[in-house]
Amino acid sequence: MLTETIKLYEDREDVTLTTYVIAEKGELRGQGKRPAVLICPGGAYMSCSDREAEPIALKFAAMGYHAFVLRYSVYGEGDNSFPDLSKPLEVKENCQFPNPMCEIGKSMLIIREHAEEWSVDMNRVAVCGFSAGAHNTAMYGVYWDKPIITERLQTTKEMIRPAALILGYTLSDYIYMKEAAIVSPDPMADGLFAASNTAFLGNAKPDEEKLLAVSPARLVTENTPPTFLWATSADELVPVQHSLRMAHALADHKVPFEMHIFEEGMHGLSVATQASAGAKTQINADAAKWVDLVEAWLKKRFALELPEKLTFEEMLEKH
Repeated sequence: MLTETIKLYEDREDVTLTTYVIAEKGELRGQGKRPAVLICPGGAYMSCSDREAEPIALKFAAMGYHAFVLRYSVYGEGDNSFPDLSKPLEVKENCQFPNPMCEIGKSMLIIREHAEEWSVDMNRVAVCGFSAGAHNTAMYGVYWDKPIITERLQTTKEMIRPAALILGYTLSDYIYMKEAAIVSPDPMADGLFAASNTAFLGNAKPDEEKLLAVSPARLVTENTPPTFLWATSADELVPVQHSLRMAHALADHKVPFEMHIFEEGMHGLSVATQASAGAKTQINADAAKWVDLVEAWLKKRFALELPEKLTFEEMLEKH
């Protein structure tokens, strides 16, 4: 496997693209160009979780796909720690909308630049995210063909088109999040939401227009890519309604999608096995099935173009 960390900006160390490129040699070279999955870890736009980075990449690599992990702009600037949420946060411009989703497009261009070298099928690149990373992924899914990304990157939409989205316990509707907080206030969740708003939107209490602009469930179009969603109904941090609202919007616009809601499991399960767990509470055998389910879903679109039989088998049949 070819692993390399590429900086997206020459003057910054915190925004990087890490490659997990299958090193095809010998007989595997005959499989041709491979599809790929670009992964956005979660972390409330405060950090990028290591638990939702390499463990996820290795799962997709085991399916036969190249994988890439994007550590996009977040408030913590790479230190992977949360600030003191009891104090007002200083506003930082680097991590604010639309920078994180534009960095997905920038990563797509980097992958395209190396597509021949890495043997990547650019027509079959999915974007996968978790929690805030899933929100960033969903944002890219509704904005990839819009000037807010293409003009900033000075490219065309065809160069950065995602073939599919994979959303794990996504946040999809900031307006709903605000309304739910008013109806059922939760001091801990409210504090995290206000801090995330400051990091991502530059204001702990953004106006309705700004909240709408970052609510992908309200912005789905027929150009939104086919989408796989999974979540748990027991998630207390990002309610399952976010996944349901995204699915509803996809259905309204006749965008192909598949969704799996598991009954139990906390927020932030990642692969839900010991491969990504920091404690036993982050292991859940039922929720871990999402990996097999997304593999089956991806095969409908990303199956490797293999011959029916090996050359060796055909030789034996002729004799």
